[in-house]
Amino acid sequence: MFFESLAFAIGAPAGGGSGSPAEMFAQFLPLILMVAVFWFLLIRPQKKRQQEHKSMLEGLRRNDTVVTTGGIIGRIVDIDGDVLILDLGDTKVRVGRGFVSGLYDSKALPAPKEKKKKSEYREDKAPKDADKRDADDEVHGERRDVDKRDADGEAPDERKEKKE
Repeated sequence: MFFESLAFAIGAPAGGGSGSPAEMFAQFLPLILMVAVFWFLLIRPQKKRQQEHKSMLEGLRRNDTVVTTGGIIGRIVDIDGDVLILDLGDTKVRVGRGFVSGLYDSKALPAPKEKKKKSEYREDKAPKDADKRDADDEVHGERRDVDKRDADGEAPDERKEKKE
């Protein structure tokens, strides 16, 4: 008895319950347009990139210079199935083929710089820094390394003389 009164209160659906095919198409049109936009802007370009990356991975050969997903740049020395052995200069590293993000133009690599010995580095730096410090002191009108005065305006030599 309760359910019958509830059914009468709700009434018949608007529009008679059955819509024409044009009305149903109009309701689904925004959904269809969203799927089309996602397909052309997101899904299709991503699939194209995946196919290009897969073909690049399959075409890797010895002596190709590659960049890994971690940013390591190395030259392929050997290929063992899905494992690549990269030469990083002084080190050889084993990397999975899937971790190669792309080929790298080896001509763009800078030439390795020669390392200086620590003694050469210190000899080169010391005179330049000392000359610069002296030049800065002279510009400011004082020689800090010669005349160091404390807050009272006395030089260290003057204090020694007063103590004695």
